[in-house]
Amino acid sequence: MKFSEFPYERVDIEKAKAFFADLIEKAKAAKRGEELFELHKTKYAYMGDVWTNAKIATFRHSVDTTDEFYTKENDFYDEITPILLDLNSKYEKVLFESPFRSYMEEKIGKVAFKNIELHLKSMDEKILPLMQEENALISKYDALIASAKIPFQGEEYNISLLRKFLTAEDREVRKEAWKALSTYFQSVTADIDDIYDKLVKNRTKQAKELGYDNFVELGYIRMMRNAYGRKEVENFRRQVKESFVPMICKMQEERKKRIGVEELKYYDNDVFFANGNPAPTGTPEEILKAGQEMYRELSPETAEFFDFMMEHELFDVLGRKTKKQGGYMDYLEKYKAPFIFANFNGTSGDVDVITHECGHAFQGYVTRNDEILEHNDLTMETAEIHSMSMEYFTYGWMDKFFGDRSADYLKMHLEDSITFIPYGSMVDEFQHIVYEKPEMTPAERKAVWKDLEKTYRPWLDFDGDPFFDEGGWWQKQGHIFWNPFYYIDYVLASVVAMQFKVWMDKDYKEAWNHYLELCKLSVKDFYEEELKAVGIKSPFADGTIEYLAEELEKKL
Repeated sequence: MKFSEFPYERVDIEKAKAFFADLIEKAKAAKRGEELFELHKTKYAYMGDVWTNAKIATFRHSVDTTDEFYTKENDFYDEITPILLDLNSKYEKVLFESPFRSYMEEKIGKVAFKNIELHLKSMDEKILPLMQEENALISKYDALIASAKIPFQGEEYNISLLRKFLTAEDREVRKEAWKALSTYFQSVTADIDDIYDKLVKNRTKQAKELGYDNFVELGYIRMMRNAYGRKEVENFRRQVKESFVPMICKMQEERKKRIGVEELKYYDNDVFFANGNPAPTGTPEEILKAGQEMYRELSPETAEFFDFMMEHELFDVLGRKTKKQGGYMDYLEKYKAPFIFANFNGTSGDVDVITHECGHAFQGYVTRNDEILEHNDLTMETAEIHSMSMEYFTYGWMDKFFGDRSADYLKMHLEDSITFIPYGSMVDEFQHIVYEKPEMTPAERKAVWKDLEKTYRPWLDFDGDPFFDEGGWWQKQGHIFWNPFYYIDYVLASVVAMQFKVWMDKDYKEAWNHYLELCKLSVKDFYEEELKAVGIKSPFADGTIEYLAEELEKKL
């Protein structure tokens, strides 16, 4: 079947409750570890169907946020997902306390049981109404962003389709486009402030209901931080400030000369060449075809993967006005099939979908036949390694997408990736401050962001813009609303991916083989242990960021 032909059936929550009640009773009565494991496999099958239907519904809602049927289905899953998680948590508690725990730990892994411990610390029936409210607030933010209608040069654009003008070669055009974007956000900033204020207070209340001082600790638990904590992340951010920010400040001076401006303004931030950023030369169909050629040449494993994706039409990448913003990869357990959602908009970001999101999908594909589903219960700092590293492993094929500007694309991609490290760290520190002081007003939160900009992005001049210069930038960063404390995972993964970049420049085949090994490891072991197993330095270790900055500065 093609993805569009996959059948959808609404999950029956009463049947789910009955399934788990029966499963829990049988698990408690199990006489042997082997019997418990066989019962556990019935959960794999049942929940595979449940999550597949839920993901199909939310995907079809993302594809067209005005579709009334799937909007209602999306609202339905906002309501029942916390209930499903709570049912699963009750079952996991039985596993955790089972006399056959040691047998199960051998079967599904020590990481799985650490994750179960964290799940149990993050769930309780008493917070279900708050979790449902949280989901509804997130959907409200998504709907607000997706419904943006931004007038520009006589046309109307959503945020994604405006992107090509935000990076236009003509400086006046991009200045005007950024002004249009700023005007839109200024018009809805009070609504976004209200949504976020409610989210912060909601999550804080969840944390206190579970016995935590604030949401920071619960946020780490919800992100499945099973091998490191706040201290390690703070040390990482310190190294970024010391080693990456000074390097990037020098890089900005060089970029200023390259694009031919006397002063860098915020509307120059995403522009890397005087003649504009390189854009893909083909249609969306041609980009997908070039991607297929690239992956067929890269390795036998990537060839099989991409052919599978194309055969079953597991991409929805065309930008449309009623489509949810952003891009993501997810996985349909029932069909053992990854799928990719994105918004092509005529910029280099279209190619990043073919590299980044396909890195996620490739890892899901190569491990799809693992009987132990917990092995693919990826924490995000690991999952993002697969995607960000693939961006570098595909460097040698960029001429297929950018023609004679492929070298420009590679320079832009590397500089942009390096510049992202402080930005992602700033997003993380902002959230720590916000959730430590949930009583802050919206104005105080914006003041915090504005102050952090001076530390992490001192080169950025917002030119008195009434929205961005007053600390509003974070409101367009969806991760802050969707998944608190997720964003640092991109940064940690990027540091690992950059190590693969340094490695592949010395020995491509050796670096690829270790990357493939990491993909297959999935989460059979804890984060730093897996990095060590494939020859990569931990981002948390003192000296890693300094070493990487030195290596990257040579390449720049």
